[in-house]
Amino acid sequence: MPAPCQRPATILVVDDVAANIGALSRALESAGHRVLAALSGAAALKSAAKARPDLVLLDLLMPEMDGLETCRRLKADPATAGIPVIFITANHETPSLVGGFQAGAVDYIPKPFRVDEVLARVDTHLRLHRVTCELAARTGELQSANDILRAEIRRREQAEEKLRLADDKLTLLSEAETRDWGLAGFVGNSPAFGRLLRTIRSVQAYPKTNVLLTGESGTGKELIARAIHYGGPHGKAPFVAMNCSALPAELAESHLFGHVRGAFTGAVADRRGYFELAHGGTLFLDEIGDMPLALQAKLLRVLEDGEVVPVGSGAGRKVEVRVVAATNVNLPAKVADGAFRQDLYYRLMHYHVEVPALRERIEDVPLLAAHFIRMFANELKRRPPALRTDAVDRLLAHRYPGNIRELKNTIERAMIHAGEGELRGEHIVFAPRAVAGGNLPAATATAAGASAGGGLHDLPFNLEEAEELLIARALAVSGGNISAAARLLGVHRSRLHRRQVKTLAEPISV
Repeated sequence: MPAPCQRPATILVVDDVAANIGALSRALESAGHRVLAALSGAAALKSAAKARPDLVLLDLLMPEMDGLETCRRLKADPATAGIPVIFITANHETPSLVGGFQAGAVDYIPKPFRVDEVLARVDTHLRLHRVTCELAARTGELQSANDILRAEIRRREQAEEKLRLADDKLTLLSEAETRDWGLAGFVGNSPAFGRLLRTIRSVQAYPKTNVLLTGESGTGKELIARAIHYGGPHGKAPFVAMNCSALPAELAESHLFGHVRGAFTGAVADRRGYFELAHGGTLFLDEIGDMPLALQAKLLRVLEDGEVVPVGSGAGRKVEVRVVAATNVNLPAKVADGAFRQDLYYRLMHYHVEVPALRERIEDVPLLAAHFIRMFANELKRRPPALRTDAVDRLLAHRYPGNIRELKNTIERAMIHAGEGELRGEHIVFAPRAVAGGNLPAATATAAGASAGGGLHDLPFNLEEAEELLIARALAVSGGNISAAARLLGVHRSRLHRRQVKTLAEPISV
């Protein structure tokens, strides 16, 4: 067995989904690493104790023994305690990430995987591991403790800089990537769609004009923001997207404006914020209506002065950025309630684009449905199935409270139902509509019950029991596919794993 500090590195990949192991193995092996695989925490402990890998990539959410417990046991065993552990997770919630670091992990990789990021983080921590080995081998040398500490600090700063550069690269989507998945989604020939395209073309030529996109969820506001950017004179400049509701309030300012080394615990190097990353291009602020008031004031100052002040710094930095903001809430009402600054509202309202709901361009549904059928068929590497007239009629009769996103999910469900055959009316199953208070309209409940063998009156009043029934229904409709069931429910598949619902093994009749 090679010494842990020698190449090639041995990496243990632990994930209960074989496809994830395959994807990571291909990426790591292409970089010259040797890969071991384990489908469970128990198998990982045995493999690590026997093979002594140089690094472990560990899925956070697994049945029986999850990643946190597996990591704790690795760190509790003197034979494996020194092996660095990087978590693989789709859960970006701060408590989960903090729990991972408390268990002994050195880093995490978000799902879905990005090969550049995986290789950058793996390479960084392998280098740090080798540094640790080298320092341990030199303990007998005549080198002062201060010299060792300074060298280690320099190496860690270099590693942090490399990770920062990798993050910056992954944040900026190239024009080609956006064209592949974004602009192809502009499908339609309705009057409302034509007006929207004319509006987009009008503002594309004015790269210094801020734009506010309003409209319901699922109407494609980010797609429109990308079209405004990439169709303008600065289309080759960066496009950076930030979801204002996705970041914890204590991290939002650092991500937006950047920070300097030592600004807070963990800030070991300067980091540019989204404004600086978008310099010369476009910054897309999604869910702007959810931005905290304190951060709104700082955003307003940047829009007025064209200057950002990183956290922990007293010096400003000039930026030239077009801001495209989007919201599905009534901003004037929030202004009236004191929840959104009036001066910021008018700063963002240089140009207003009202994105129509799908029910306002219902004649575009067949074209959009055909587009999604081709897209999913291409993913499955098979010929697009035919869409029968009765299926089209059923699609046209729906009101689409979830807009284009709902139509896309409906087509995906239909293709799951139909298998290799054509899409018929019976395959078009709409998700129950979620409304305030947790109640479903009678018509929607009837449709949902008809598609799954029951109605609203069959659901218990106990919320936990009702959730188990809905999960079982989604699993039945998706043929037991957890990822497809999670999309039907509008949640991530990790939630189904966490619930450990009995219906995963014994479907409940509903």
